[in-house]
Amino acid sequence: MSSKEEIRSRHRLRRAALSQAELADAGAAIARHGLAWAVGLASGPASGLADTGQRTFAAYLGVGSEPPTLPLLAALHDAGHRVLLPVCEPDLVLSWVYWTPASEFVRSRYAPIQEPAGERFGTAEVRGAAGIILPATALDRSGNRIGQGGGYYDKFLAALAALPPGGTGTTEGPVPTAAVVYDAEVLPAGSIPAESFDRRVDFALAPGGLVRLSGLSGPSEPAPGG
Repeated sequence: MSSKEEIRSRHRLRRAALSQAELADAGAAIARHGLAWAVGLASGPASGLADTGQRTFAAYLGVGSEPPTLPLLAALHDAGHRVLLPVCEPDLVLSWVYWTPASEFVRSRYAPIQEPAGERFGTAEVRGAAGIILPATALDRSGNRIGQGGGYYDKFLAALAALPPGGTGTTEGPVPTAAVVYDAEVLPAGSIPAESFDRRVDFALAPGGLVRLSGLSGPSEPAPGG
């Protein structure tokens, strides 16, 4: 089995070779499949949410050769949903800021990324989200994820899972998670080494569709049109 760093490096090289046209096509497809997933979460009978017509999704902004997520953020916003984006804090902690297409971005103090400016909220704000869309450089069908290597999301997901249920607008049980990757980055089950601090992901969101990962009942499910 390859190490996480070997897998991460291999996929980063493949990403770096993508053309702007390929990136644009991937972004459009991810937005289509991601919005379909979001609609299902927000309207399904198991959502456990009041019918307010508006849901919250925690997401992130993909940059460079990462799978583009800006079209998905815009699609969620245009559909009337609220979008939370992460901000890096000391000690690998994430806080969250509500994003709109008019939001300003500033250079992070703790990571080489741009982050949204605005009022910051803690992990508890995400407890009421309908879904979480997070970054990855690879996933396997067991739900194991390789991120960027910083450890922010594993710590965030552990902190989120430790919160007690309850509160206005919260879901019943864990908030569903989908990590965004390219199609070739969805690997066979058991391909990624799992460590005690790793947090499994429910779905892979790729240009080819939505893939249900192990740990959830049922077969893989491509999104409509995937």
